[in-house]
Amino acid sequence: MASNTCHPDEFSQEKANQDRTASLENACEVDFATPGLSNDVFGQEDDHDIKYKTLPWQFTAVLMITEIISNGMLSLPSSLDAVGIVPGVIVIAFLGAFATFTAWLQIEFKLRHPEVHNMGDAGYILFGPIGREILGAGTIMFAVCATGSQILAGQLALTVLSDGKLCTLAFAGVFSIAVAVCSFPRTLNNLSRLSLAGGISIITAGIVAVVGAGASPIDAGNIVIARASDFTSAFFSITNPVFAYAGHWMFFILISEMKHPQDAMKAAWTLQIVATSLYIVFAIVTYWYVGKGVASPSFLSLSPLWSKISFGLAIPNLVIAGSLNIHTAAKLVFVRLFRRSRHIHSHTFAGWSVWTLLILLGNVVAFIFAVGIPIFNYLVGIAASLFAAWYTYGLSGAFWLHDTYHFKGGYHGGFKRRIMFIASVLTVLAGGFICVGGLYATVYSLREASEAGELLPPFQC
Repeated sequence: MASNTCHPDEFSQEKANQDRTASLENACEVDFATPGLSNDVFGQEDDHDIKYKTLPWQFTAVLMITEIISNGMLSLPSSLDAVGIVPGVIVIAFLGAFATFTAWLQIEFKLRHPEVHNMGDAGYILFGPIGREILGAGTIMFAVCATGSQILAGQLALTVLSDGKLCTLAFAGVFSIAVAVCSFPRTLNNLSRLSLAGGISIITAGIVAVVGAGASPIDAGNIVIARASDFTSAFFSITNPVFAYAGHWMFFILISEMKHPQDAMKAAWTLQIVATSLYIVFAIVTYWYVGKGVASPSFLSLSPLWSKISFGLAIPNLVIAGSLNIHTAAKLVFVRLFRRSRHIHSHTFAGWSVWTLLILLGNVVAFIFAVGIPIFNYLVGIAASLFAAWYTYGLSGAFWLHDTYHFKGGYHGGFKRRIMFIASVLTVLAGGFICVGGLYATVYSLREASEAGELLPPFQC
């Protein structure tokens, strides 16, 4: 792993590392001009027109909730049906705790490396230039796929609300335009105002859906306590709760615009408590009242009236979550192009032109992917397995191992901290297991769907 850290913190203050710290500081004088290695992403902003570091931790939590809870919650009841309610709830709770741990590892890494703006920058520190390109490209790819997934969810919601009276392709187009419009604010603090409505939207929709399931039960009580199934089916179902927590890919970007980055863990705790509590309650109650065969998204299993109400309430969240995904992907490219230039902080023609182009391009690609690729849902699963498994889980352990090695005395420093060393190694291995298992299950399911003729043609009305 390549080390290009230019700001040793308390880690480097230990007596055993004074020589290494001095060498790193000397190296910083050479490498400081390299993109990705500045001391802070946006620097001093007092005299700038556009100020990025204005996001309070409360709105950071709202942004996290809006992006993560969205589609993840609606697929969890079907996961309980696939593996059984007991193992399903255990997995959801465990992954919530695990995601909190990996969030802490990432936040600590970001605080030690304020020059890191995204996973690409983190990849540069760990693996050098190749790591930056791979992890940066993966972030953009995953963001576009996630936005496409939101577009399809919005298309479905509008179709349900209209009783299918219009072409679904038109609904996807309308929804994409709404996502694009909401993506334009240059700062996350401005976007967070919209996200507040999005967070309230999905939480309200979940509560109403639970009430609707209880008011009009389908097959109440007909549930599975634990279900035996083959590895592929079980793992494919488990990927729903795994990726229901897959929002860590944008944490670095969010923290970079926080007013007080040291408060980031408060936002992460708020996210995980809200998400895990809502996931468990929603999944259990919905599954109990709907029974076996609950659909994904679960709103489709409700009575027509309650389904329409729930989908209608969820639409603001679907729009804002999609716009947040594209915004962060565009911000990654924008900062990469203009870091340390006046186009970042000033209302220049070049800056706004490039920003507009990035937003429009991201939304157009997401729309084309969503409605023009018959295997898009499987493509989302592949992207999640390849990248989200590492961004949310595996790389977090690598971050701790990297900084402990370089600032705590090499391998000896890691072995001295046995619990954290073992936990970090297991985290890396967990990321690899989720990646490989998710890829296998997704590709296997894609092959089965193709052989059964279940793949729809592109641009279907």
